[in-house]
Amino acid sequence: EVQLVESGGGLVQAGGSLRLSCAASGFTFADYAIGWFRQAPGKERERVSCISNSDFSTYYADSVKGRATISSYYEQNTVCLQMNSLKFEDTAVYYCAATYGTSCKKNMDYWGKGIVVTVSS
Repeated sequence: EVQLVESGGGLVQAGGSLRLSCAASGFTFADYAIGWFRQAPGKERERVSCISNSDFSTYYADSVKGRATISSYYEQNTVCLQMNSLKFEDTAVYYCAATYGTSCKKNMDYWGKGIVVTVSS
């Protein structure tokens, strides 16, 4: 059974940092790209960041570029997203997702349940 379990969300003040983790199981980690998406109330889901576990290429949305770092840890089958200088507009439900191949796409193969990140201004 495929599982993607997010952790690390919560309430943080603007300007602060947080680290989201996604623990993956049930598939061959090295063959998949893992991404973080987010959806704020009343807005469409946005692809935030992605990392390929085969060539380690990364992607960052313009909205987080320079403030976010995505990392993959093979030993733990875990992908982490470090976000700094958080802004109110980073408030959203964050989802971890996985897809076979080297790049994230709109329709990923597997999704986590999501975790809430709230940035207080």
